[in-house]
Amino acid sequence: MSILNHRAISERYFFPRRDRPAEIRWVDVAGAKLACADFSLTDRPLLVHFHGNGETVADYVPDFASALADRGVGVFFAEYRGYGASTGTPSLGAMLDDVRAVVEATHTDPSKLVVYGRSVGSIFAIEAARQFSTLGGLILESGIADVYERLALRMSAQDLGVTDAEFRSEIAARIDHQRVLSSYAGPTLVLHTRGDHMVDVSHAQRNAKWAQHSTLTLFEQGDHNSILAYNQREIVDAIVQHVCHCATA
Repeated sequence: MSILNHRAISERYFFPRRDRPAEIRWVDVAGAKLACADFSLTDRPLLVHFHGNGETVADYVPDFASALADRGVGVFFAEYRGYGASTGTPSLGAMLDDVRAVVEATHTDPSKLVVYGRSVGSIFAIEAARQFSTLGGLILESGIADVYERLALRMSAQDLGVTDAEFRSEIAARIDHQRVLSSYAGPTLVLHTRGDHMVDVSHAQRNAKWAQHSTLTLFEQGDHNSILAYNQREIVDAIVQHVCHCATA
């Protein structure tokens, strides 16, 4: 079994909640059903949204979906196993595998999609770029550059029954954001607050540096959990501009 599916990572790193959206689009994955939400618009650009830790799809619908729909952008909200109304248990390795099923559930050519990852969701957004090299665009909000750094805050290699070298090697083999972003040819938008108290701004700066074609936007107001509350208009503007740019590229 992959170290990434170890029980210690599942229990110490993920913080699932059970809030569920009013309407669910079920996506079948190995050993679970994901309670996603489909707010796609006919003949309009589509954003695939991976939310943050401790959040659910229900936090974003209908308000965030409506804000983007008003600007002509549809959204497919991905839910994680064990979160919201989904079945299963959060497990990092399995959740990485789920990304393909989520993208394919949109029934949209990946080159026509922009994938958005907030906080822990950035791991899965970047995984989408790894699995679908022709992905139309990426948006990383309050995103993570080095997954080992984040996991090591909550557990040690000893907790996983391996050496630190084995722990690092397993992560590097499957979740190397520098490698993926440096090889991804599409445009990448990086959004972060300077005052992020959980995932410091250096993560945004590294992701933007690694990406081939990146735009880095740093907000003065808000922190990790209030970035949208303080900057929603600017964030929606940035999303729409990025999605439209990707659609015409």
